[in-house]
Amino acid sequence: MDSRTGRLDTSPAAERPDLLALSVAAGIAHVPDALVAEIEPALADTAAMCAAYDLPLSTSANCVVVTGRRAGVDKHAACVVLATTRADVNGLVRRRLGARKASFAAADFATEATGMEYGGITPVGLPADWLLLVDSAVVATPVVVVGSGLRRSKLLLPGATLAALPAVEVIDGLGVPPV
Repeated sequence: MDSRTGRLDTSPAAERPDLLALSVAAGIAHVPDALVAEIEPALADTAAMCAAYDLPLSTSANCVVVTGRRAGVDKHAACVVLATTRADVNGLVRRRLGARKASFAAADFATEATGMEYGGITPVGLPADWLLLVDSAVVATPVVVVGSGLRRSKLLLPGATLAALPAVEVIDGLGVPPV
């Protein structure tokens, strides 16, 4: 990857743990080619970040936490889809969790369970017992921008690298067109 994407100044992520949530810094060994870029925290939301740093929306991916429930038992998954799509929570994700009902996890639960800031949750460094579902379109993206666990920075890495993370399942059609 180039050391610069859009107007983001990047550094090897392993060399800048100060720009990573603790859980992400611990999991970064699984992604040796990850870069990190510091951003304005107020620009952490995808559309604002892409506009401010001259990045196409198609290079950005969102990681959302979903909770599925069946017979009073909760299961959790992190879903990674391109920013141009939304996760198929009530279809593919619900079925994959074996749940009768699935919904986005509450922000306070997601941040506490991951050790990451809301708006910065990333597929790197997630709890070991969670599913990690990644849309195949993300894996096919040459360079993808995802959270770093903090709102003040972003990770940049080859989409294919996400397919090698622990507990990952690459799924066709996980990301569906927005309504």
